[in-house]
Amino acid sequence: MEDAEQLAERFEAARPRLRRIALRILGSAAESDDALQDSWLRISRADTAQVDNLEGWLTTVVARVCLDGLKRRESRREQLTPDDPRSDVAATAPGERPEEEAVLADSIGAALAVLLEALPPAERVAYVLHDMFDVPFDDVAAIVGRTPEAARQLASRARRRVRGASQDRDPATQQRAELVRAFLLASRSGNFSALVGLLDPRATLRADAAVIAMGGAEYWQTDQLGGSIEGADAVARMFAGRASAAQPVFLNGEPGAAWMRAREVLVAFRFRIADDRIVAIELVAEPAVLGQLVVER
Repeated sequence: MEDAEQLAERFEAARPRLRRIALRILGSAAESDDALQDSWLRISRADTAQVDNLEGWLTTVVARVCLDGLKRRESRREQLTPDDPRSDVAATAPGERPEEEAVLADSIGAALAVLLEALPPAERVAYVLHDMFDVPFDDVAAIVGRTPEAARQLASRARRRVRGASQDRDPATQQRAELVRAFLLASRSGNFSALVGLLDPRATLRADAAVIAMGGAEYWQTDQLGGSIEGADAVARMFAGRASAAQPVFLNGEPGAAWMRAREVLVAFRFRIADDRIVAIELVAEPAVLGQLVVER
C-alpha cells in the first residue's frame, strides 16, 4: 500500500473522533464537515515523514482549521454595528441548522452548547480539547499559539465562564445554573431555536399581579401574562430578544434570575427545572414575596 493510501486509511479511521472535536468547537454540522474536508486537503499535501504521533497531528490540524473558522466568525460579528441584532447571534441563523446538529446538544447538553457559543475562540478550543477530549496542554498550546501555562489559563477561564458562580455548588445545582445562564444568553441574543431547545415542550410562563401593575404586559407585549403562556414555542417567543437586564442569581439557593436596580430586586425570575429542561418560569414582583427571598449574585 502506498503512503498516501495509508494516510487516507488512518484519516478515515480517525474521522469519527475528529468530527466530534470539530462539531463541539464549531457547533455546526455543516461547518464541521467543511472543516474536515479542508483539513484533509492540508493533510494529504503534507510531508508526514517526520510525524511521530499521527493521531495527535491529525487532531492538531483539524483543531487549527476549526480555530481559524471561529476567528472568521468573530470577524464577521465585529463588522456588524452594535445595535444590529445579528451581532450577538451565532453565525448560523437559528432555525436554519441541519437536523443533524441536534447531535451536539444531545451529546453535551443544550445549555453547554449555548454557553460554548459565548466563549472567545481560543478559550473555546482550549476548553473543548482539554476538558472534553483530554488533549495535553502542551498540544493545546501549539494549536492556539500560546505557552502551555497560557493554554491552561485559557481552559480555566473558559471553565469559569461556563460554570459561573455555581462552580462551588453541588453538580446538580451547577447544572441547573448553567441551564438558566444559557437561557438568559439565548434570550438576549434572540436565539429562538436555542430557547426552544432549553425549554420543556409543555413549558409555562406566569407573572404575578405586581409584574402586570408595573407595566409587564406592555414590556412583554402580551395581554396573556396574567394567566399562563404555555408551550415551548410560545414561551421562547416571549423571551427572544428580551430579558437583557436580568442577571443570573441564586434565589433561596436555587438558580434563577433577577432584574435589579441599586441592588434592590424589582422582579425575580423563578425557574422550575426537570430532566435538564426548563418546565416553568414565574415572574415575581410582589414585595412581600421578594422580601422572603435570599438573593445571591
